[in-house]
Amino acid sequence: MKFFIINSFRAMVYVAYLAIIVCGVLLGIYQDGVFAAEYGLSGDLARVAEIAGFTIAGWILASVICGLIVAVLDIRDDINDRLPDARRDN
Repeated sequence: MKFFIINSFRAMVYVAYLAIIVCGVLLGIYQDGVFAAEYGLSGDLARVAEIAGFTIAGWILASVICGLIVAVLDIRDDINDRLPDARRDN
């Protein structure tokens, strides 16, 4: 059961990673060049710049968020593995 729970959390992290990146791409498409127009770009170049920028931002955010989740899960697993040893020493 523990094996299934740990792997389901890992699967959720993978799904969240891809979902955050997809949201970045969709946000870039949704903006339709408006955000990049503030920096002097126009037309198709503004749309491409926004899609690329939001994709990169989504990738960075996904890496940070999902990396922190995995780190916390690993810390939790390490603590749970060491608890029986700590209880035996008393």
